[in-house]
Amino acid sequence: MVRLPVYAPMLAQPGTLTAVQGPGWAVEMKWDGVRALAYIEDSAVRLMSRNAKDITPAYPELQLMAGATGGRDAVIDGEIVAFDETGRPSFEALQPRMHQRNPAAAAALARAVPVTYMAFDILHLDETSTVSRTYTERREILESTLTPGYRWQVPVWFTDHATRAFESSRRLGLEGVVCKRLGSPYRPGRRSSEWTKVKNVSTAEVVIGGWKPGSGRRASTIGSLLLGAYDQGGGLRFVGHVGTGFTDRALRDLRDRLLPLEQPEPPFDEEVPREHARDAHWVRPALVGEVQYAEVTGDGRLRHPSWRGLRPDREPAEARTDGLLPHRGDAAAG
Repeated sequence: MVRLPVYAPMLAQPGTLTAVQGPGWAVEMKWDGVRALAYIEDSAVRLMSRNAKDITPAYPELQLMAGATGGRDAVIDGEIVAFDETGRPSFEALQPRMHQRNPAAAAALARAVPVTYMAFDILHLDETSTVSRTYTERREILESTLTPGYRWQVPVWFTDHATRAFESSRRLGLEGVVCKRLGSPYRPGRRSSEWTKVKNVSTAEVVIGGWKPGSGRRASTIGSLLLGAYDQGGGLRFVGHVGTGFTDRALRDLRDRLLPLEQPEPPFDEEVPREHARDAHWVRPALVGEVQYAEVTGDGRLRHPSWRGLRPDREPAEARTDGLLPHRGDAAAG
């Protein structure tokens, strides 16, 4: 039997609502989780992350989705989301699930912190690729193929209501919206303005380049992380430090992951300010994390960053300085 072809997910570019108004656009809620392509075939589900890693063992409850296509093979695009006790997506709750590969531990976490797969596109059905079909056509195929069930949904989408949907996402405590051209094809592996994301908060992917010991209650663990991002020339630039947003569990996990990466020299391609370099433990820039921040200062530093968690679904080279917004402002502004 011919296996399903391998696809890379299409990516959205950041933007504002003024660029995506009008009847030619669809609007979806943006889910604060882990992007995953679901390959459904041979009565099983294989989940692949954005950086092409097999994450199937981490989410055993999603294996039941194999029966949701009526026996048809399919490649579906979506987001794996964990919800908190208020029903809002929680990236923090998802953190222990993202790294787990032990079957027994993954099963226990599936009971304690179950996830839901939010399916929003379909790339392949049976022996036919659907990527050249329009967004509207693909959504119709998706909704007629995947039956919502135990831990998977096909979220609603709207037309010509970007501002209203964005305001609703803000009230509901969601991450924002993604606006998609109704007539656009699916462009595997490409970032395109045909998909534009508008977020309620500014977040950035960063590379951990070092850490500083804590004090007081955190004297035996990490006090702050030293962060970097790659510029257009491939140099790792220092973009600041973060010392808030950590749980005790996250600090222990980070220390365990960073200790084997320690190296004598800083990995940054520029001098780190003395106050941050003092007493620093430098590490090989192998771990990617995500922070929320207020703005970027004139010298390229993150202002008031807060740690959100590690991103094993990202590669270090994806943490880019050109992805940092110089100021946050109003997402609905032009």
